Amino acid sequence: MRDQKGFTAWFTGLPCSGKTSIADGVAEILKERGYRVERLDGDIVRKSLTSDLGFSKEDRDENIKRVTFVAKLLTKNNVAVLATFVSPYRERRAKTREEIGNFVEIYIRCPVEVCMKRDIKGMYRKAMAGEIKNFTGISDPYEEPENPELILDTDKETVEECAQKVLHKLQELGYL
Repeated sequence: MRDQKGFTAWFTGLPCSGKTSIADGVAEILKERGYRVERLDGDIVRKSLTSDLGFSKEDRDENIKRVTFVAKLLTKNNVAVLATFVSPYRERRAKTREEIGNFVEIYIRCPVEVCMKRDIKGMYRKAMAGEIKNFTGISDPYEEPENPELILDTDKETVEECAQKVLHKLQELGYL
């Protein structure tokens, strides 16, 4: 393993915007290059660490607060953390940035119509029918980042192109 500086790359965006696909691609490349990498993903974390939480604003904030704690510990121990969370609220993301320190916000921008077409689980359809309450982008707001280090338009760029842009940005910022 190589000597490395810990950081958290935080992928935020609407459900089905491409956060997980891009972060998985970046993780694979970093591992091939000998970096210590951990993936923190919303779907996985909600099955274990935050299974007691729902989707109210308070519960969403608590979810991100717990994940921030884990990401901070990993970052402090020189691990590359790739976190993929809708994390719809600017204030909570700002607190996460402040707590972690070595933090890169990556906004995965994608029109909601495109996200709906990508939705293999049918979450958007259920949200539109009122079956899922507090669904980000439909019945709950998504506050776009104001000054992310990187914006990726996944309706115009491939996963591979986006992953390369992330790697370039991490290198530019001195993390790789």
